[in-house]
Amino acid sequence: MATNPDGSAGDADYGVIGDGYTRYRRPDPRIYAAIREALGDSRTLINVGAGAGSYEPTGRGVTPIEPSAAMRAQRPAHLATAIDARAEALPFPDDAFDAALASFTVHQWRDLAAGLGELRRVTRGPVVVLTCDPTALNRFWLSEYAPEVIETEADRYPSIERIADALGSAIEVDEVPIPLDCTDGFGEAYYGRPEALLDPGARRANSAWSFVSPEISERFENTLRSDLEDGTWDARHGRLRTAQTFDGSLRLIVSRP
Repeated sequence: MATNPDGSAGDADYGVIGDGYTRYRRPDPRIYAAIREALGDSRTLINVGAGAGSYEPTGRGVTPIEPSAAMRAQRPAHLATAIDARAEALPFPDDAFDAALASFTVHQWRDLAAGLGELRRVTRGPVVVLTCDPTALNRFWLSEYAPEVIETEADRYPSIERIADALGSAIEVDEVPIPLDCTDGFGEAYYGRPEALLDPGARRANSAWSFVSPEISERFENTLRSDLEDGTWDARHGRLRTAQTFDGSLRLIVSRP
């Protein structure tokens, strides 16, 4: 299976877009708490698509899996060293772990069914997937300014039904409210802080922007800046600046054997 030059196994090349990722994508404590609760009292955990270690719980035996060299290099020293492997071919026996985690990663995988099948195979207990529901992405005001980015994400994120089918067991799906001061800079995290998305680094930390042309990024930046300066954005969406949470597309999926 072909990969990107730095080893990224998915459709995004983190050797290009991963530089500075951890400046913008820091785990949010409220989302982290929801993940920890979903993982229960598991003592051993496989974290697939572990990236730079966001949402990787401490106090457990964690085995991180990350094919991108750029992302492995950004993991903090206190976390376990990530293994260079792909979700679709995990080098472990059946039922090797108490639980599994896949956060903001399944949309990157080349073979969703194979990857989730592997997670289920090597896990005795819950498989926890943090992802986005593609049918809810257009709730975000970005759909007015860069519909191409929303369309790209909607095409990349698998449906909840596909994830359930691939896991092969009943699932629980929880909508995760996005806090106004969310520290994890995925797109919707800026629902009430539009100025933040004028920063090219913030956009680069969201892989969907790497699939649209520079002209679209330039148009977005010019239009948003103009609408912020003349008050158009606030007239349409200003209530979001004080909304403590946003019910967007973020979902926590839990599969139990």
